[in-house]
Amino acid sequence: MTRAAVLVARAIFPEVLDQLRQVFEVDHNQDDVVLSPGQLRERLLGKAGALTTGSERIDGPTLQACPGLKIVANMAVGFNNFDIEAMTRAGVLATNTPDVLTETTADFGFALLMATARRVTESEHYLRAGHWHQWRYDLFAGAEVHGTTLGIIGMGRIGQGIARRAAHGFGMRVLYHNRSRLGPELERQCKAGYVDKATLLRESDHVMLVVPYSAASHHTIGARELALMKPGATLVNIARGGIVDDAALVQVLRERRIAAAGLDVFEGEPQVHPDLLTVPNVVLTPHIASATVATRRAMAQRAADNLIDFLLRGRPRTPLNPEVLT
Repeated sequence: MTRAAVLVARAIFPEVLDQLRQVFEVDHNQDDVVLSPGQLRERLLGKAGALTTGSERIDGPTLQACPGLKIVANMAVGFNNFDIEAMTRAGVLATNTPDVLTETTADFGFALLMATARRVTESEHYLRAGHWHQWRYDLFAGAEVHGTTLGIIGMGRIGQGIARRAAHGFGMRVLYHNRSRLGPELERQCKAGYVDKATLLRESDHVMLVVPYSAASHHTIGARELALMKPGATLVNIARGGIVDDAALVQVLRERRIAAAGLDVFEGEPQVHPDLLTVPNVVLTPHIASATVATRRAMAQRAADNLIDFLLRGRPRTPLNPEVLT
């Protein structure tokens, strides 16, 4: 029996790749060269499935060029690199990797909040440059975290994990805004209160963004929203690039109209708005919120399992457009 051919579009853990090789003809990219759209289409020709990351755009032209494609398994919980409507029209299943990265990403969100509020990056640069000669009462004095108010925009699994850490670990008042309100029991577990976005921005000492990216959430935080925030507030984005208007953020950071920002994601990444590199009161990390060995391995495994379970058994684990299965 002929085995299905699949593309693994970026480097993954060797043991996961070996598992796929046991059941598929695998075209891999362990050299980890980011494929151009044309190269991706060329490599997808004749493939029944693909394991992708956020680097690979699956859109109408790609699907039209690759009529044999049946499933694309994203090694991420986010899927803004997928045109889900086009995939559904083409009868191509889309899957992602929810659940396996929730707690790790929530950990990192809090780490980035702490680094931002307590000016960790600024102070490290100062020390490394040889400027630290004596103690001062106001040397890199930052913002309090414990006992303050945290506003979370986007209250899915990761947002709830952050809320629990904030309320139970740091005694914070937690406000949240979401497309839909949580049920009473979940609100009690998270010790979180639902408010509109403007109220959240006005009342929060720290604002954390965990909302999925879509056309509707593009520039959820722009100049108008930043103007509502407290002068001493911080903003942390672990969601997706494009949720924040990076150019508007640079302006308020430079003018100290908010205290600081922590960003793990950027518009047009891996490019970063050049002015973000010139302001000292921002912590910048290269999209690493889920980057622990155990979690990244679990993400790769979940994506591989989706390929195997669908192509061999017709039962994917985490479909994004299950209507194509009917």
